Amino acid sequence: MVHAMKIAVVGGTGKEGGGLAIRWARAGHTVILGSRDGDKARARAAELTAAGHGAIEGMDNLEAAQAAEVIVLTVPYSAHQGTLQAIKPAVAGKVLIDVTVPLVPPKVSRVQLPAGRAAALEAQALLGPSTPVTAALHHVSHVHLAEPGAKVNCDVLVVGDDERAKSMTLALVADLGLRGLDAGPLDNAVALESLTPVLIHLNKKYKSAGTGIVFTGIPE
Repeated sequence: MVHAMKIAVVGGTGKEGGGLAIRWARAGHTVILGSRDGDKARARAAELTAAGHGAIEGMDNLEAAQAAEVIVLTVPYSAHQGTLQAIKPAVAGKVLIDVTVPLVPPKVSRVQLPAGRAAALEAQALLGPSTPVTAALHHVSHVHLAEPGAKVNCDVLVVGDDERAKSMTLALVADLGLRGLDAGPLDNAVALESLTPVLIHLNKKYKSAGTGIVFTGIPE
């Protein structure tokens, strides 16, 4: 594991963010749940802590970003730009891991790329070079993350232009109990984000509880 870190999961009261928070807290990190509603975040963090999942705090999004070393963005795409603008004053010099997928309900099983080509590319453009952005964890179902003791048969593709930020992201992925793979520059977030609607389609088509991806031929 990387050294114990303070991780802000912005959007952490949702299913995906909550699952990530549980696994990182159980791995020894201090996790801060962020929400637009600070009271909601504190209440949810208290529930998870009481359930024995580790050191979890709750704050509003800006406070969480200020207190953390790394920020993980797990909000719906409709809230992506607004959330980034809200936390921008607190993220300079920190790594931001963007898990956002540009889904456009109700057609969430169809690829619909945004004007900036990918949510992560839009995040990098908005935050500027002082905040290196990586993109990861788009293909891991919250169904699996919510079972902290369960082994998840899914690889995690990680992209980014800053090698230090990408290495940190890969290490945090390993702390979730998953295999992370360096999938290249941040431009490749287009491919990562495009694959999620395909997985949603597969879940519906084959009635899966959480389809994932595994890459073969890569040495362990």
